[in-house]
Amino acid sequence: MADDLIFASGDRERDIARELHAVAAALPLICPHGHVDPALLAEDRPFPDPARLLVVPDHYVTRMLLSQGTRPGRLGVPARDGSDEPVETDGRVIWRLLAENWHLFRGTPSRLWMERTFAGVFDVHTPLRAETADDIYDAIAARLAEPAFRPRALFQQFGIETLATTESPLDDLATHAKLAADGWGGPGGRVITTFRPDNVVDMEFEGWAGNVARLGEVAGTDTSRFGGYLDALRLRREAFVAAGATSSDHGHPTALTVSLPEAEAAELFQRGLSGRASARDAELFRAHMLLEFARMSIDDGLVMQLHPGAVRNHNRWLHRTHGRDTGGDIPQASDYVHGLAPLLDAYGNDPRLRVVLYTLDEDTFTRELAPLAGGYAALYLGAPWWFLDTPDGLRRFRETVTDSAGFYNTAGFVDDTRAFCSIPVRHDVARRVDAAYLATLVAQGRLPLDEAAETIADLAYHLPKRIFRLGAEA
Repeated sequence: MADDLIFASGDRERDIARELHAVAAALPLICPHGHVDPALLAEDRPFPDPARLLVVPDHYVTRMLLSQGTRPGRLGVPARDGSDEPVETDGRVIWRLLAENWHLFRGTPSRLWMERTFAGVFDVHTPLRAETADDIYDAIAARLAEPAFRPRALFQQFGIETLATTESPLDDLATHAKLAADGWGGPGGRVITTFRPDNVVDMEFEGWAGNVARLGEVAGTDTSRFGGYLDALRLRREAFVAAGATSSDHGHPTALTVSLPEAEAAELFQRGLSGRASARDAELFRAHMLLEFARMSIDDGLVMQLHPGAVRNHNRWLHRTHGRDTGGDIPQASDYVHGLAPLLDAYGNDPRLRVVLYTLDEDTFTRELAPLAGGYAALYLGAPWWFLDTPDGLRRFRETVTDSAGFYNTAGFVDDTRAFCSIPVRHDVARRVDAAYLATLVAQGRLPLDEAAETIADLAYHLPKRIFRLGAEA
């Protein structure tokens, strides 16, 4: 029986979607934006138990359960040092708790991804529920004990061509050096790094001043002055490029960009180091640094990824007890037209610069983002991510941006995940959404079938490879 997940119910569109999906399904996976720990592949150790693989690191899952009263510690999410929050260590207990609450995930992408991972990766087709929890746990655990389910073997099985991880400028990149020594990393390698400087740029980041001092130590420059700080960032970018990086990643709260006089930027920097910076100072400094990073990108070729719009650590209790990136962030409205104007005025028409722009504010797709990407050579639209990378969200993205931006001002799909085993599932869902959308255009006589086939191949593979400067297509 054909797998028609996400395809239209009408025979004609469904048949066209099947044909188009077959084109995309045959192509390797390009993963230019994600958060898999590179040590997973460098060390190539067997995965831990199913719960620690599929539940504990997935904040999509843990935040839903928290919303219904299950504290993260009961799901094995580590507590910060000094917290008295109890943390479950028995994977089977965590798994049973997920199964008992599986009804909470009805209709969510988390359930879709998880069930497709069970079936597609582990060949487990039994529906998850309380009475089947142990059987499924045992079946997945048995698979994880096999050599074919070690990380590098699965990487090959998934058809991943390039996987980008994300590291801070303070990272010594030793893990990526090991990957390169094993033939897996370095420029053109299968696993590459991404330059993510938020912890040394955002004055509101915990420990920012100490991070800036550490940046100077790592780079061998004096970061007590603004010029030395910029030199340190350039040097670390050089090290990241040498380790295979082709892009940087900037997770600012807003899309504000500002071009400040050098003396004013230096004064802001000093206020931050002395602990006197206000919230407004921090915002202005972040905004100015995006202009600085654009200049650096023109020099060193790193593609800028900008994804504003998250109010980080909105759930302060969750942040206090379990730290960052555990599901406590909330989207907010974002202004791109005015926020990005200084950057685009300066460099938006410069063909040397590439900016891939993401959003959590879906309302801006038609009004702001698609017209901007359709009007500036340097700007591309990143895929819906985080709260929006759902089948319906991905479909709405195509429906709202194609009129103004077309397909070729978009940058392909990004999985944005720490859950390694969900990568092929997430890409397949995105490819199915694009197949279904293109099938509609073909059925309506708006696009010939041969062009639709060429387009889906571009969306799935050629565009992200070219835009993120991965290989000869760049």
